Amino acid sequence: MKDVGMKPETLRSATATTSFYAPGHCLARIAERDTEKGDPQASARIAGILAAKRTDELLPLCHPLPIHAAEVHFTVEAERVLIEAEVHTIGPTGVEMEALTAASMAALTLYDMLKPYAEPEELAIGDTRLLDKTGGKSHFKRTLKKPLSACVLMVSDPVADGHKPDTAGRKVAEGLEKAGFEPLNYQALPDDEARVGEALDTAIASGTHLIITVGGTGIGPKDRVVETVEPLLTTPMPGLMEAARAFGQRRTPYAVLSRGVSGFANNSLALTFPGSRTGAQETLAALLPSIVHVLEIHQRFASHAG
Repeated sequence: MKDVGMKPETLRSATATTSFYAPGHCLARIAERDTEKGDPQASARIAGILAAKRTDELLPLCHPLPIHAAEVHFTVEAERVLIEAEVHTIGPTGVEMEALTAASMAALTLYDMLKPYAEPEELAIGDTRLLDKTGGKSHFKRTLKKPLSACVLMVSDPVADGHKPDTAGRKVAEGLEKAGFEPLNYQALPDDEARVGEALDTAIASGTHLIITVGGTGIGPKDRVVETVEPLLTTPMPGLMEAARAFGQRRTPYAVLSRGVSGFANNSLALTFPGSRTGAQETLAALLPSIVHVLEIHQRFASHAG
């Protein structure tokens, strides 16, 4: 079963269709809602909704999801009933299988209710497909359309001195490279405000599109990255780090200890990530779609201004 614990929750939807084929007199019964077992459309609708809610029990590798809305619609045509199922959730993975399962179960219910009126070879289910889906990585992109420059500053005395490997900053750099950021500059710096300030000034002056510091956001006496970055912000964007803390809080109560800040420093988007590997990875997972989106918007503004 795929681990979706590091995926942000988004509003997701999916629509699927399937067809139920039957003789004309059977289709008439569906249209008139008249079988010996009751209203076939009403029964198939409830069956489809229940199937959407219990898909994880039917398909072994599907995750349980909160189903916020599900509906099944029927269109009676000349040779078939077109069944359309729509499902919505807010979660870390999509509801394609829930929509497909809902449409399929609705069709099976029609089959069960119409089988007394037709020979087996006269009834069929087919043309099951996904019509559309929204949300997740298909809607909220995690990769750039065009490469943009980035700088990762790992702020840690042990890492800068070579006494400790960098498992946080390197992971952030790897994630940014996968997202299409290039060229990417990586530096390991000691917990020194002057050194960090110089590196930030250089990156901002060179027009680096994205600057991420890793470490120095806690409450220790040497954790002064926030104090160094915050005065440089010309357009604060507090919502970014608020979202990161909220994401982390669902995974560890210690996420609230990060004092990270974010915003534009002239034309550079600057963010301050926590120094632990898990904290840095969670922050990037939470913010990457927003980082990509805000930078691409900023580039459009910059091109129009030019």
